Amino acid sequence: MTTAEPASTTAQQDDKRRWWILAAVTFSLFLIMLDNTVVTVALPALQTGVNASLAQLEWFIDAYSLMFAVLLLSGGKLADYVGRRRIFAFGLVIFTLASLWCALSTSGGELIAARGAQGAGAALMLPATISIIAEAFSGVERGLAFGIWAAVSGVALAIGPLVGGVIIDIAHWSWIFYINIPIGIVGLLVTFAIVPESRDTTTDQHLDFIGLVTSGGAMLGVAYGLIEANKHGWGSAPIILCFVGSALLFTAFVLFELAEERRPMFDIRLFRNRVFAGANIAGFVAMCSLLGFIFFTSLYLQNVRGFSPIHTGWVFLIATIPMSIGSPLAGKLADRIGARLPIAVGLALFGLSLVVMSRVVGLHASMWSLYPWLFISGFGFGMVLPPSTTTVVAAVPNEKSGVASGLMQALRQLGGALGIAIGGAIVNAQTSGFGPLDFRYNGAYVHGLRWVLLFTGAISFAGAGACLWLIRGRVLPAAQPASGAVSPG
Repeated sequence: MTTAEPASTTAQQDDKRRWWILAAVTFSLFLIMLDNTVVTVALPALQTGVNASLAQLEWFIDAYSLMFAVLLLSGGKLADYVGRRRIFAFGLVIFTLASLWCALSTSGGELIAARGAQGAGAALMLPATISIIAEAFSGVERGLAFGIWAAVSGVALAIGPLVGGVIIDIAHWSWIFYINIPIGIVGLLVTFAIVPESRDTTTDQHLDFIGLVTSGGAMLGVAYGLIEANKHGWGSAPIILCFVGSALLFTAFVLFELAEERRPMFDIRLFRNRVFAGANIAGFVAMCSLLGFIFFTSLYLQNVRGFSPIHTGWVFLIATIPMSIGSPLAGKLADRIGARLPIAVGLALFGLSLVVMSRVVGLHASMWSLYPWLFISGFGFGMVLPPSTTTVVAAVPNEKSGVASGLMQALRQLGGALGIAIGGAIVNAQTSGFGPLDFRYNGAYVHGLRWVLLFTGAISFAGAGACLWLIRGRVLPAAQPASGAVSPG
């Protein structure tokens, strides 16, 4: 005769399982977010190793970010349709194999292609992590869970330069990719052991190929135009066609998605919700500023100041500790007082630090004058992602969370790609005509970096203002999964 297990024991087991699920998905999340920035400190080594140009260096980051952004919407849809654990695991396999390809690359073009494949795998994984968390948690616990998710994401972004610096100092550049392989294998085993399968059970499911092609083409065209403009000329036919074509494709994307008779990739009408729109703007702006700042500051520290890769990584680590503090703090604050103030204050602090650093950097500037503002920048950035993530996910029903998270992360990855592309256009405009061996190059680069920091700081302030204007309510704890409600206030 068997005895029924007490309800309290079952509840405790379910509670423990939720947190183990969170640990499993954030373990792999750390890997894919690390690869956004781990390459930045390795850029000089990669440039030498595969004989890459400055434009190719930008593509090493943007190929990953753009493929990530282009496929995220489809990744979210596939996760809802096929199964979140299944798509997450499939993406992890692609990401791990692409890491091996990156490590074995012998030319700039091959490495760009391999980085694009990495981005494709990450695009399948990331929306599934948010959907899995949204399925496992509800109420106040969801805010805490997303705070942890965002903290892991932010720390991975921030610690990437240090990890890359350590690896470059002690081993070949290829090991920044080889290290992903054992981590990916462990992540795959843990996923199948712990994470349950879930999917959207509604019957109205399909893949929106028109939306995928138009949105992807628009994003790629803008990035290509910005990165290659200095090579071809801003007024050249290829660059003008890129920008005009991007505008037309983006218009087509919006019109197709708004068509009543279609079942779109994502309901663009959700942007009529001011809170949803404001939270997505915050993520876009934060990533645009962060990637633009990290990419060009890394080159400044190594190529202009002569820092070693590991020294450069330690400099960026100064922002990591406050970031890991600001993320969970902002998540808890958003649960209590709403997302508006934590997001706006975080973006304002981030913007202030970038503007001040634009006045501090120089050929022989004291690093101690930079350190306090690096600390503030990390804390400010850390405050943005958790409340914006919670707000976006709470605006849609649980069963649609995969597509919602796909759109949110697509905008963030697009922001990062544009931050590097726009920053590259600014720096190239200042250094054009000077070779790296020209004694005037370093001064011109520093001048360009100052403008990049001013640009990233300005858009952070603009994002803070937009959030104060758009986010006028508190996100409800979503105790009822399908409500996706936002309370006025």
